[in-house]
Amino acid sequence: MPYRCGSYHIIEKTAISAGIYSYVILCPEVAEEAKPGQFVHIKVEGFTLRRPLSICDIDYKNGSVRIVFEIRGNGTARLSVLNVGDSIDMIAPLGNGFTLPYGKSAPDGKSAPDGKFTPVGKSAPIIAPDRRIIVVGGGIGIPPLLGAAKVMRERATAILGFKSYDKVILANDFKQNHVHVITCTDDGSVGIRGTVIPPLETELAKNDVEMVYACGPLKMLAAIVKTCQQAGVKCEVSMEQRMGCGVGACAVCACAIRKQDKESMLMVCRDGPVFKGEELVL
Repeated sequence: MPYRCGSYHIIEKTAISAGIYSYVILCPEVAEEAKPGQFVHIKVEGFTLRRPLSICDIDYKNGSVRIVFEIRGNGTARLSVLNVGDSIDMIAPLGNGFTLPYGKSAPDGKSAPDGKFTPVGKSAPIIAPDRRIIVVGGGIGIPPLLGAAKVMRERATAILGFKSYDKVILANDFKQNHVHVITCTDDGSVGIRGTVIPPLETELAKNDVEMVYACGPLKMLAAIVKTCQQAGVKCEVSMEQRMGCGVGACAVCACAIRKQDKESMLMVCRDGPVFKGEELVL
């Protein structure tokens, strides 16, 4: 997977919630290669290790990528003080993204005839006109799902889980791209009270879902994978792990995979961050 290393400028900064920021970074050569589900590895001044952040959105026309991150420590706190015009030292795009179908306006600029969906990559599925996808995210695990949902627009449903109303992020971004949004909160302050699982079960019962994409806390991911397996629907999961090198050399981000009853360890940065749900040991 090709990636670039360089210094790129922030062209837009927004505080979208308490302690959560959105940056749009001008990086044409990165945007040209990037796919939904991949990540960037950012060097923060004063810190040895880079910070891995998922790609939230890709603007192929204008040559930029968007990241959304939460302050969780000194490194991300330092990152949050940057402003428009400041530069970011970044390695990107890294990892393997979601397996997605593309429509007439494919992100790579290629067109499909008469609205038929064409596969991207050898293993990408072709989705019939009466089929759709679901993205399911929890909290700060939601950003990498926006780019995936935008691919299908009206034929995508986003089930988004939060602790409370004040923690809601990106719901309007999904809606602006014509994605149907179902919001869940632990306290019922907005949307459905409870977890993302009941609405996921309801949507899967409609028997028109081709694929589910998920990112969020491990407990939530395990429940999503189980629910999809019970419904007989394929599921891909984006894993969030602490990383060192970001390119598969240091083994800091190892996760367990089970294939044909045999368990092995793979690197989230190199082999993921997206994995088949049924293969993950959660």
